[in-house]
Amino acid sequence: MPSQPALPRHVLVLNCGSSSLKFAILDALTSEEIISGLAERLGSSTPLIKYKYQGVKKQIELEANQAHGAAIDTLVALINDHHLADHLIAVGHRVVHGGEHFTQSVLIDDDVIKGITQAATLAPLHGHANLLGISSAQASFKGLPQIAVFDTAFHQTMEKTAYLYALPYKLYTDYGVRRYGFHGTSHFYVAEQTAKLLNQSIEHSNFISAHLGNGCSVCAIKNGKSVDTSMGLTPLEGLMMGTRSGDIDPGLFNFLTTQLDYSAQQIDDLLNKQSGLLGISELSNDCRTIEEAAVAGNEKAILALDMFCYRLAKQIAAFMVPLQRLDALIFTGGIGENSDIIRAKVIAQLSFLGLDCDNTANLAARFSKQGIISSTAANVKAVVMPTNEEWVIALDAATIAQEH
Repeated sequence: MPSQPALPRHVLVLNCGSSSLKFAILDALTSEEIISGLAERLGSSTPLIKYKYQGVKKQIELEANQAHGAAIDTLVALINDHHLADHLIAVGHRVVHGGEHFTQSVLIDDDVIKGITQAATLAPLHGHANLLGISSAQASFKGLPQIAVFDTAFHQTMEKTAYLYALPYKLYTDYGVRRYGFHGTSHFYVAEQTAKLLNQSIEHSNFISAHLGNGCSVCAIKNGKSVDTSMGLTPLEGLMMGTRSGDIDPGLFNFLTTQLDYSAQQIDDLLNKQSGLLGISELSNDCRTIEEAAVAGNEKAILALDMFCYRLAKQIAAFMVPLQRLDALIFTGGIGENSDIIRAKVIAQLSFLGLDCDNTANLAARFSKQGIISSTAANVKAVVMPTNEEWVIALDAATIAQEH
């Protein structure tokens, strides 16, 4: 990804979901957040925008059924009301799927739009929302460079042995069926920051990064480059997550269709929205709620946490195959940064790698959100590192805007 720009620059960062729009204006040099917010329930009867400016939280109710275009129009008015437009030099778009077309962030033009459109077939809900956000922003911010930053780009350094499925090869060559990986901006950012924390060169660092939130993925980073990751063609593969199942036996599809008469949509909903921590605990997809229930003795909550930690530890151990040597295990994301319980459980299962957990440091990281949580004697460091995907997007957008 491009290097940090030399001068302070304000960038509007847009992250378009199927029914939401997350936004922020950041100083690309310092990461200072000028304004940030979320437009949610877009297209429903009660869409609204929540935002924070100068420490004050407010919200704006939109008219019923208004979607991304109206949300961006309202955002433009908000930016103008606070006299922020004059300082903007670019709009950075988080694009979930870049396929094999994009290995780095790019200035958006007609060819880029075509490439994103082609990749959207691999992640239709995210891809089409990203395209809608780009077209709306182009109409509203005429003259500002628009830059696409791809979740998948960081993982384009994986070898075929890591990214191909053991399926007929024509599915890859003709339709692009392969493992792409996601959370790339997060894994890239925390690896860079961890190298700085440990005072070592990223080009000579081997890390395993665990991005843990409602969506979860692990990335094996060798000499600063992604060599394997747990998510695949879609963000469903890999770890147990908030509502997603992660890895399952593909034979389940046949069982659900022939024995239980599930439709393809019902299976998709089951695996993406009803499984994971929510499915096992039968309580919530929120890790905090499950941890509280587990402490109170709820057996399904205990099981959900144990399964989550076991599968995570198993995936981390597997990534020692491509790495061979490990300098640090990085915890990031909402769960990774906040759950001392999960960090301790996972590290305890990985002691054979030379990891340990300093309980005092681990508890302290709940408040500092950053730091080394292993003992000085540990051969491999355990690190908590807060992610900042918006800053990565802002940095890339500012750098590319300066070049053009």
